[in-house]
Amino acid sequence: MIRTCNKRLSLPAITTALLAALLAGCGGGSDDGGSAASTTSSVSAGTGSTAQTASAIAASERCGIDGYQSAMLAEINRRRASAQSCGSRGSFPAAGALSWNNQLFAAAAGHAKDMVAKGFFSHTGSSGSSVADRVSAAGYAWSTVAENIAAGQPGITRVVDAWMNSDGHCANLMNATVRDVAVACVVNTANQSNYWVMNLAKAR
Repeated sequence: MIRTCNKRLSLPAITTALLAALLAGCGGGSDDGGSAASTTSSVSAGTGSTAQTASAIAASERCGIDGYQSAMLAEINRRRASAQSCGSRGSFPAAGALSWNNQLFAAAAGHAKDMVAKGFFSHTGSSGSSVADRVSAAGYAWSTVAENIAAGQPGITRVVDAWMNSDGHCANLMNATVRDVAVACVVNTANQSNYWVMNLAKAR
């Protein structure tokens, strides 16, 4: 089953508590051998540079997939390189290539590990955190932030396929505003299911 949770906010400023409340819900479904959910927010955030260089990714944060970062980034940018129809979210023109960001990766990996360790599937962390909280805590000063999550897909192509076949996830991935991305993958050893978290953002 695929569960989707799509919210878009465009506000000049919003408190963390209110943002967390607005992003909390999730529901819906279809079938692709896994689960997926997405959320997007555009709000004011702090200032600061977020340029990052590539670094080694632990096997436990990439589901043991060799060449993970380059393969994931190539698959995301391949989809963005051509126009896409995102169902009820409309048609999107080709969008610019995204850059990998280590701060977004830290936030994504932390949330994937949290979901696996605590046995849940949600944009709201076990501590009540939102994607905005997690990305900010990782040091990324954002003006727009989005998150797609998924569970059960066995590899990079399958998880990106699942996101592209879901209106809200597709819209997040094709959002021309975002500039940076990172995706973490953590295996739930209890059921051998991959848990995926994608963070997309634009810095202030």
